[in-house]
Amino acid sequence: MIKASDFGKHFLWGVATAAAQIEGTSDYYGKGPSIWDAFSHKVGKIKKGHKPNVACDFYHRFREDIAMVKLLGFRIFRFSIAWSRILPFGEGTINPEGIRFYHNVIDECLEQGITPYVTLYHWDLPQQLEEKGGWTSFSINRAFNDFVHICAKAYGDKVKHWMVINEPFGFTSLGYMLGLHAPGKTGLGNFFSAAHHTALAQAEGGKILRAEISNPTIGTTFSCSEILPYTQSDNDILVSKRVDCLMNRLFIEPTLGLGFPSENWEVLEKFQIEYGTWRHTERYKFDFDFIGLQNYFPLTVKYNAFIPVIQAWEVKAKSRKKPHTAMGWEINADGFYNIIKQFSSYPNIKNIIITENGAAYPDKLIDGHVHDVDRIEYFKLYLAALLKAKNEGMPITGYMAWTLMDNFEWAEGFTARFGLVYNDFKTQERTIKDSGYWWQAFLKS
Repeated sequence: MIKASDFGKHFLWGVATAAAQIEGTSDYYGKGPSIWDAFSHKVGKIKKGHKPNVACDFYHRFREDIAMVKLLGFRIFRFSIAWSRILPFGEGTINPEGIRFYHNVIDECLEQGITPYVTLYHWDLPQQLEEKGGWTSFSINRAFNDFVHICAKAYGDKVKHWMVINEPFGFTSLGYMLGLHAPGKTGLGNFFSAAHHTALAQAEGGKILRAEISNPTIGTTFSCSEILPYTQSDNDILVSKRVDCLMNRLFIEPTLGLGFPSENWEVLEKFQIEYGTWRHTERYKFDFDFIGLQNYFPLTVKYNAFIPVIQAWEVKAKSRKKPHTAMGWEINADGFYNIIKQFSSYPNIKNIIITENGAAYPDKLIDGHVHDVDRIEYFKLYLAALLKAKNEGMPITGYMAWTLMDNFEWAEGFTARFGLVYNDFKTQERTIKDSGYWWQAFLKS
């Protein structure tokens, strides 16, 4: 049985959250609407019509929730700053109540002996900016840079650990190409424009933090999945490489100064030609202190000529009779190890922190307990794979579990429970699950 001490005494253990998923008070205390507030009011976009208006009510309960982070044994609390709570219109007028709220959260962390790791953008773009084009508009970079400046000046003397953007491929693909997430736009044109502006924002945000804050530790986070061909046919191998370009390489490589990947794929070659000028390639670069990797599952794909552009079709874990979570995501710790190894092969990555990893299961509160044995087994498998990677010399320095408590899980609403703590969304009563107690014991080991 592995122990926390196997990772070394300086290894970072934390738990991760996001503002739009836990805070609530969507239209109170001076906050402006985000794209998720607007998207959730569109019929059929969120399961069961759920809305983030209250979510976990973290806005009012942050002290008890941070105390719970400490109780579980974590020493890092990752949270994000809601852009429209600081700037209700996305730019211009600053909301003093929003500034004060995050001061209170940060101060509470520090008083409890918890190190705050702050994410600047975790998918909740102010709706006012979306109405001007959002991430597809060239004006978004000016607005984002202003937001970063404000946050750095407000909190930089207290917060020394920052993440610029959460999962750029996640929100640009789901929100601007497939339309499954806010703001619900579709098409390759929207996607590539959003990807371009996001890649710029990621680097420019890092540069602003470096200039504004004394001795900061700056990272950014990438969603990633090992991409496997369904068969060893030439077509399946080809589309697996295409999907890997999009999901795993599209944002990390420009960050490292390599430009956008474009080998053997006309679509990405065109994108590279349009945005991959020397000037842009230089602007995409930033020397991050760490890279956050967020992995939940590998992806198996097969060729399908009827799928536009990418011509790849996901072969679900269930149809392949593989173990999977309530979200249908394959449980595969080897895939976790392999994707860490893939990112570790880039020579310019100094440190890797797993900034999200976890699993959703259909948890039930019975007689005051949640016996989530499957989640505990999931963590055991993935932590063993993480330790293997670390022992082989991969530059892994930390791990953050997703997530502290059940929350508003984007398009899944409140139906997908990832938390170490069960949340009754009607009463907001928190109950530590068996997995939470497992972490408590693990971190004492």
